[in-house]
Formats: sequence, structure tokens, C-alpha cells
Amino acid sequence: MKSTLLTFLALCLFFLPNTNASTVDTVEVNSAVMKKTLKVVVIRPDNYEAGKEFPVVYLLHGYSDNHSGWIKKAPGFQKASDLHNMIIVCPDGGYSSWYWDSPVDPQSQFETYISKEIVSYIDNKYKTIKDRKGRAITGLSMGGHGALYLALRHQDVYGAAGSMSGGVDIRPFPNNWDMAKRLGKYAEQPKRWEENTVINMLHLLTPNALSLIIDCGTEDFFFEVNQKLHEQLLYRNIEHDYIIRPGAHNWPYWTNAVQYQLLFMSNYFSKK
Repeated sequence: MKSTLLTFLALCLFFLPNTNASTVDTVEVNSAVMKKTLKVVVIRPDNYEAGKEFPVVYLLHGYSDNHSGWIKKAPGFQKASDLHNMIIVCPDGGYSSWYWDSPVDPQSQFETYISKEIVSYIDNKYKTIKDRKGRAITGLSMGGHGALYLALRHQDVYGAAGSMSGGVDIRPFPNNWDMAKRLGKYAEQPKRWEENTVINMLHLLTPNALSLIIDCGTEDFFFEVNQKLHEQLLYRNIEHDYIIRPGAHNWPYWTNAVQYQLLFMSNYFSKK
């Protein structure tokens, strides 16, 4: 019933007449840790200038994409910034970073970049709620893994986290998506792989420390690992929303799913 109500509310909000117009900026943010500058999309609500402080959702892209992926491939999703009165930030997470601080590639230090350098930049340049109660993070595929990974490791930074079709257990895919380039080969570095897969990090989380939402389509190749993550969260009595429905690993699914995620984050911000 809870998921059905969430779906209904998200669809109602998504199809409301677009009387407002969010502002989409692309800025460049320097990374001291990687010694390079990367682009970031920042979406501000229509009433930004009149407002005081706004909550922020960090929205991560998937493998082989970049900062512009959400804007280009899920057109219209940015209206959620107006509907929920929030700032949405889409950083560049690299072609295949998986949002780790890679122990083998100094040019792939995206845990530090996203959770420290980007958050600091956004809080300094925009009117944000500078507290974990005003920050959330989510993403798709590689970004779904990244959002949960970063939130689990930085519970002082984020108060809510989500995942859409996330690669929440990397171990069944040792030869895929350049992960071995970031961690080393699984056969040679099994400890790294075991320690850096989301499903093995739940011991870091105490019940109710993070508000969590996980979403995956039943035809997705990541469906099984998401189901196992759900079962582990249940076993540990960690409260979370879990949405499954027909769908595959593609943009039609994520364009729909992101609306549920942002509504969930909005509800979290309202409670605080």
C-alpha cells in the first residue's frame, strides 16, 4: 500500500501543469585531490532568489555517462526542483569511477570529490541547508551503488539515500564496467572487493541512521542483488522503502523512478 500511494503521489506531481521554471546551470568545480576541473549541473527551484535555505539532492549518473546525463536523457525531470522546493545537483562522477577513492588510480578519487569537495562547493555558493538533515543522495546503476556507498561511509554528510537499478553487489560482475581498473582484479584483490561492495557495508549503519529507498525493475540484471540487499536490510531490522515493478535497465525506467526518489527525499526533508 505504501508503494502504491507513493507512486500515485509521484505521478500526480509529475503531471501537474508546469507553471514554474527551474533554473539549470552548469558550473565547473575544481578537484584538489584529482588536480582537475569537472562540470556539475545545478538545478535551482523557481523561487530560489526569494527563498532562504534549500535542501539538496545529489543525483549521480551511471557507467559511461557524465554530469549532463540526467538533463539530456530524462527531459522534464528537473521540474521536481520546483515541485519539492529543492536544489538538485548532478556531478560528474567519471566514466567508470564507481564513486570510490581508487587505491590504484589517483585520477579516480570520486568519494572525496563528491562527498567533500562538491558538497563544500555547493554549500559555499548556494543557499543550502548546511546539515545532513538537508542533504540526500541517489543515483542510477553505478550511481545507485555510489549513492549508497557514499551515504553509508558519510552518514555525517547525508541524511537520506536512494538507489535506482543500483549495482549494490559488485562481486558477481568481476569483469564488467571497468571495476577492476579501480580496485584491481577480484582474483588478486578479493579483500578490496569484499570491503567496497554495498551489501557488505550494512554493519556501518545503525537502524534509522539513514532514510533509505531502493528501486529496481524485475527484468534488470541487477534485480537479484537488489533483492538480496532488501533481504539483508530486513534481517538487520533496518527500515527502508523497497520498490519493485516491471522494468529493465534503461532510461524509460529511470525517468519514472527518479520521481519516486525525489518525492521520498522531499518527505524526508519535510519531517526534519
